[in-house]
Amino acid sequence: MQAKLLLEDGTLFTGRSFGAEGETTGEVVFNTGITGYQEVLSDPSYCGQIVTMTYPLIGNYGINRDDFESVRPYINGFVVRRHEPVPSNWRAQYTIDELLREHGIIGISDIDTRMLTRRIRHQGTMRGILTSGSLSTEELMERLNSSVSATNQVSHTSTSHIYTSPGPKERIVLIDYGAKTGIVRELSQRGCDVVVVPQDTTAEQIRRLHPDGIQLSNGPGDPKDVPAAVKVIEELLGEYPIFGICLGHQLFALACGADTDKLKFGHRGGNHPVKDLQTGRCYITSQNHGYTVKEASIEGTELEVTHINNNDKTIEGLKHKTYPAFSVQYHPEAAPGPFDNGYLFDQFLTMIREYKEQHPQKTRQAEMMAAVKGAN
Repeated sequence: MQAKLLLEDGTLFTGRSFGAEGETTGEVVFNTGITGYQEVLSDPSYCGQIVTMTYPLIGNYGINRDDFESVRPYINGFVVRRHEPVPSNWRAQYTIDELLREHGIIGISDIDTRMLTRRIRHQGTMRGILTSGSLSTEELMERLNSSVSATNQVSHTSTSHIYTSPGPKERIVLIDYGAKTGIVRELSQRGCDVVVVPQDTTAEQIRRLHPDGIQLSNGPGDPKDVPAAVKVIEELLGEYPIFGICLGHQLFALACGADTDKLKFGHRGGNHPVKDLQTGRCYITSQNHGYTVKEASIEGTELEVTHINNNDKTIEGLKHKTYPAFSVQYHPEAAPGPFDNGYLFDQFLTMIREYKEQHPQKTRQAEMMAAVKGAN
């Protein structure tokens, strides 16, 4: 069956349909990863987007239940040069075509993804419409122009209830803006008692959980679409050690008085070089974001830039000059991507332990005893 992808600048791609049938719109983006298509598909940060894979062969090792980064995919469409209908891997449980059909995601293959990627890099990220139907170009453009861009995707990707991954060590409250399971996995491997809370949890509700530290997760969309999250971070800043990742990094910056802006075509892939300004070392990182913290907005705040992107010099890391809080724009939990940056979770736990030594009255036990005393 034929499929069509039309960009808002009028560029039309005609290929073959796979996955679900139907029609969808969304922001068309590209990911430069060679492997890890399953983790890309299940990354909540792609909510509402039509994702293009630049690597030409996708689906060759199939799909399995263990490598998902969320309960289900949130993307609107999937674009590949070629999809493999017969995967070869001992872990494969079903095909990429079956995954897309199961979740109602439209796919298109057999198009020139190199041309599409170059178009996005030249023109900037554009909205598009993807269909397995037989509508004309004029009809597709009319539908695309009448469609409404998604806002506040965080409300769609966040958990609706509190859940835990128990551990014997520090209690970390993970605010879920669309968190990948990789974050929980990294914290759990270090023995943390992880409590995952919805994105609209208040500062007071978080205090009642008596955390040792607070993790701000990744997530989709514009950070300015979730002002309530910024307010919560403002209230908690200085009370608990904080570590932000991706969208959490941007929200942390906004809470500290900085500003964010949209990138021309974003950073998405597992091969982005980032320089640590303190050590001079370059790390290869996994990234997925369309917004960045504006460098000029850092001036006059209590923030200090710790990492920059070696490709375009955008900000990749921040820390607070006074409070125990830092953030990175990239994904130290990877999945997919390199594991160079897992040390940041160790750095977070070290920060928590040092803070507890300096402020013994703010340990979890002390807070719980004070809460009981106040109740009596």
